[in-house]
Amino acid sequence: MNYSVVVVDDHFLLSQAIGGLVQEFKNFEVLYLCKNGRELLDKFKDPKNIPDLVLMDIKMPILNGIETTELLKQNYPKVKVLALSIEEDEYTILKMLRAGAKGYLMKDTKKDILEEALLQVMEKGQYYTNTVSQILMESLEKDIVTEIKDKELDFIKLACTDMSYKEISDVMFCSYKTVEGYRDSLYKKLKIKNRIGLVLFAIHHNLFTP
Repeated sequence: MNYSVVVVDDHFLLSQAIGGLVQEFKNFEVLYLCKNGRELLDKFKDPKNIPDLVLMDIKMPILNGIETTELLKQNYPKVKVLALSIEEDEYTILKMLRAGAKGYLMKDTKKDILEEALLQVMEKGQYYTNTVSQILMESLEKDIVTEIKDKELDFIKLACTDMSYKEISDVMFCSYKTVEGYRDSLYKKLKIKNRIGLVLFAIHHNLFTP
């Protein structure tokens, strides 16, 4: 099966080169090239121009890659976006992925990696390099920490000691049942099953120093 691809990049020679590479891949066919997001969306007005996948640059005039990806997610959710950029800072990568991109590659990516990424996005729904996966994991962990309430944070620090839950309830001036509630809530949020997991989480996020 052949998948249709559109390359969106404001550097025409580069987009031609990328398009030429993709055209050589066994399972892919390049429909056309665009120089920015506005031109892409104008093309989409004709249903015949809607591809399976868009290879999207990020920094472009008129409508950049992040803005365009957000619009595609809202209006053309079946079209998959794979970012192909020179931007390698964490903030930009996260913004692009949160906008709806199914993967993120650097423009100096090797040909075989690009082909693998295109296939993975079409067949499995996403493709992340080790670097991007690490950024995503760290971002998710940061998000989880911000969801922890002050009382739960107090409980975590006390749970890292050798205190019993009854002793913790005394120190926190609350009932044993309330302490159990903090524990159960944290187990659910952090996807852990026991006190050891809680301690490891606290150490990893510098909430407790052994």
